[in-house]
Amino acid sequence: MLHAPMSPLADGPVCRLRSLRSVALTVPDPIASRDFYHEVWGLSTVDEDGDRFWLRATGTEHHVLDLRAGDVNALGRITFAVATPREVDDAARVLEALGIPLLRAPGPLDDAGGGYGLQLVDPEGRTIELSADTFAVPTDEPAGRRAVPRKIAHVVLNTTDIERTAWFYTRVLGMRVSDWSERQMAFLRCNSDHHVIALNQASWPSLNHIAYEMTSIDHFMRGIGSLRSHGISPQWGPGRHGPGDNTFSYFTDPAGLVCEYTSEVAQIDEDAWLCRTWRRTPELSDTWGTAGPPSSTIRSAMAGIPDLGARALVAAHEDYFYGAPETAGVS
Repeated sequence: MLHAPMSPLADGPVCRLRSLRSVALTVPDPIASRDFYHEVWGLSTVDEDGDRFWLRATGTEHHVLDLRAGDVNALGRITFAVATPREVDDAARVLEALGIPLLRAPGPLDDAGGGYGLQLVDPEGRTIELSADTFAVPTDEPAGRRAVPRKIAHVVLNTTDIERTAWFYTRVLGMRVSDWSERQMAFLRCNSDHHVIALNQASWPSLNHIAYEMTSIDHFMRGIGSLRSHGISPQWGPGRHGPGDNTFSYFTDPAGLVCEYTSEVAQIDEDAWLCRTWRRTPELSDTWGTAGPPSSTIRSAMAGIPDLGARALVAAHEDYFYGAPETAGVS
């Protein structure tokens, strides 16, 4: 049974996101992708069902990556944590009142990680899951000198309308804008990490890349070395970004999707932080000056292919996808 409704959107967002849990991807050959992320990248396979695989990092989440078969590369889902099932129920009431499509009503999740949650659709068709009470897992032993990701640090999304998409993630889902890179990128947070979602203005909606956090800069460099030992060199990096102050080194996986090792992302003091707009210059893109410009190959991989997401499943909500919501309050 659903609990009592929460405040309307005019009084605040539909929920309070606590963290980024996981990302689901569809790829033509999930076994090849699983082998890469398990044997080379540093994740471990925690569960599998035929050609679907769940992989975990060393942090507290049951899994951080969900791989499944599909005809083409696509973003299947982004999952965020909320505190309790009641918050899921409350969010559902407000989302429905706002006319925001729900792919899945609140209830127990049949995912390998369990839990209670719902699935909604953002204005460009991406499936967003809100979940609570997922399965607890033992925290892995410290990585020692091994290069093992701790969690997903952030997901960068290509969007055709950065103002509209930022409005949705801030006004509806309660994220905060940490910084802008001119009006080309927006960096959004839901906790003390500088960003867990970044939006990139582009020609079509798609996944730009997924970044995995290493526990230290030493592990970050060891990760690059580990990939080199497998014959895989960075396609951009290593370097350090201006916005977020995080280290970066970008690679592509067997499906051609971009994955990043990162570390030392800036931490936000909510009472002191001021959103800034960064100029898009080489010295701010890489403050170390070690990476050089991104190649045309990595730029093409970051652009991806057009991803309609769940639009076809909720075609009755065409006004939601193509209408023009207010953009006030996105700063």
